[in-house]
Amino acid sequence: MLKHRGFPGRLPGTDYQFTIRRANPRGVTPLTRRERYRDRRPADKRADTAFLAALWQHFGDQPFERGNLDAGRLGWLLGREVLPYDDPFDPESYEALLVIDEAAARAAFPEAFVEGEDWA
Repeated sequence: MLKHRGFPGRLPGTDYQFTIRRANPRGVTPLTRRERYRDRRPADKRADTAFLAALWQHFGDQPFERGNLDAGRLGWLLGREVLPYDDPFDPESYEALLVIDEAAARAAFPEAFVEGEDWA
């Protein structure tokens, strides 16, 4: 499992996790799309924004390996702002490639792309 060095481990001051420390010995947690409902808490929305901002700062518009990125946190963006890059896509692989859909990400989370904004 690739560890993304320099990527924030969590949203500061919260328990919202962005990365995992080690591979799951019982198997890889599959990436699944999570539905975002309108009544989500502001803290959850802030965590999504900070995670997307970190992804953009770290990878930009280039494909990236899932590696140690948290499956649950990716699930909130999967299929909308973060898309599978591989065909066929294996949601149960740490080596699966993903890419940010910049247009969708900017539309959904414009504050994640503000220059000089520090989410870490």
